[in-house]
Amino acid sequence: MLSKPPRCSDCHDDCEYLDEISELRQQVDELSEQVLTDALTGLYNYRHLMWAMNQEIERLHRSGGSFSIIVLDFDDFKLVNDNHGHEFGNQALKTVGTFLQRSLRKLDVPCRFGGEEFVLVLPSTELRDAVQLAERIREGVTHIQLMDGGQQVPLTVSMGVDVYRATERITADMFLDRADQFLLQAKQAGKNRVYYSRMTEPGDGMSADERSALMDGFDESPKN
Repeated sequence: MLSKPPRCSDCHDDCEYLDEISELRQQVDELSEQVLTDALTGLYNYRHLMWAMNQEIERLHRSGGSFSIIVLDFDDFKLVNDNHGHEFGNQALKTVGTFLQRSLRKLDVPCRFGGEEFVLVLPSTELRDAVQLAERIREGVTHIQLMDGGQQVPLTVSMGVDVYRATERITADMFLDRADQFLLQAKQAGKNRVYYSRMTEPGDGMSADERSALMDGFDESPKN
């Protein structure tokens, strides 16, 4: 007759099962992270984006307030891939992904929406503040130093910004589509710009000190 396995309360520090349990827990944590993050950039993926937006909408409907999103897309990224190769393009995406992470607060949620498009979820953020952040990011991207064979490769992004307030009753998908329309307007207006719904006071731009702080550590070049 087989003996029963020991209960956890019967185990000691030298229990033969502890290492196995620890390894399994680590594997579960790694798999959970893979499910929620983009493998290339390390940012959150579409699945987590929709979860975060729905969480914010539920919170606003309970407690009031607002949150904003920024939809960001590289300009003419196909030309970057065509002229410099897909590996260079991937490195550009990774570099800008890191730049976005360093530009945001800890509570913000940077996501790769797909391809060269990103969405930034900004909890407890009004439109004015979101637009100011978008303008700083837009200008910051133009100062990122990417070199290919001694040649600097300029990058620009266009952005659409929108705010969700507690009085609204649209879905996360509808809100995302609305912000994406502002992104489309930015592209149609000439690219390398930020578009958003009308606001009383436009964004203030970026001071020299803000630019210096934002760009610190971003003189990077993809390795071929």
